[in-house]
Amino acid sequence: MSAIELIQSDITQLEVDVIVNAANSTLRGGGGVDGAIHRAAGPRLLAECIKLNGCPTGEAKITDGFNLKARFVIHTVGPIWYGGDSHESDQLASCYRKSLSLAVENNCTSIAFPNISTGVYDFPKELAANIAIREVQTFLVTNKSISKVLFCCFDSENYFIYQRLLDKL
Repeated sequence: MSAIELIQSDITQLEVDVIVNAANSTLRGGGGVDGAIHRAAGPRLLAECIKLNGCPTGEAKITDGFNLKARFVIHTVGPIWYGGDSHESDQLASCYRKSLSLAVENNCTSIAFPNISTGVYDFPKELAANIAIREVQTFLVTNKSISKVLFCCFDSENYFIYQRLLDKL
């Protein structure tokens, strides 16, 4: 039985098999959750990311977690919001599907997601949360190996959006 949970926390502190990083296409760190994960994991994360030669939007790649409590980090590149007519929703949905698939391929049973693309990439927060919840629910219908999915919100605005949407389920 898979469980979807919501938490307001620092994703770098979670004890799960894998945390998802809302990365940029270079995978070399940045601001927001990406920078926080790189700082918490230590310099070996950057060294491993450099070997991956970047990542296209909507795709995902996996590394060790190094100094994190999580065993792995899945780096996924969310879309920049250009108004909704550039396949942004499809690309964001792909981030969740690809991340979940990588987690299963690497025998992970617990995964934590941040709010992908809702920071400097300016994706509308409510739309992003709806996509995230839909994709996770759809994936869990046929993939029973993941027992826990955490939506980890750093800020209260995203937390309350997810809480309201999850309460409707």
